Amino acid sequence: MTDTRSLAYRMHEAFNSRNFDAADDIFTPDFFSHPLQRSGVEHVKEVWNIAAQKFPEMRTVVEDVVTDGERVALRATVSGFPGEEFTMLEMFRVADGRIAELWGVSNQSVANTVRDTV
Repeated sequence: MTDTRSLAYRMHEAFNSRNFDAADDIFTPDFFSHPLQRSGVEHVKEVWNIAAQKFPEMRTVVEDVVTDGERVALRATVSGFPGEEFTMLEMFRVADGRIAELWGVSNQSVANTVRDTV
C-alpha cells in the first residue's frame, strides 16, 4: 500500500523546492485538479511555475495530514503570498501510488489568482 501521508509532504516539498519535475512521480498522467478545472501532470508543472514566478516567496507548510486508505486530507499554511499567511485545505485521491485527483479550498483565493494567469 502507498504511504499516502508521505505523498502529501512530497507534493508540498516539490513546490517549495521548485523541483517541478518531481510532479511526474507525484501525480498520475491524467491527474485532475478540481479547483483549477485542469488535468494532466504537465499542467501541474505549468501552474506551479506560474505561481512561483508570480509569487517567488510563496511557500507551504503542511500542518496536519489525515489519511483514510487512498484518500488524504491536509491543512497547510501558505506564506509569501500578498497579504498575511493563510490556511489551505486539500483533499486528494491516490491511485497507483500517485495523486490522481485533488480538491482544495483556502481562506484566500490563490486558485482564482493562478487560474486568471493561466
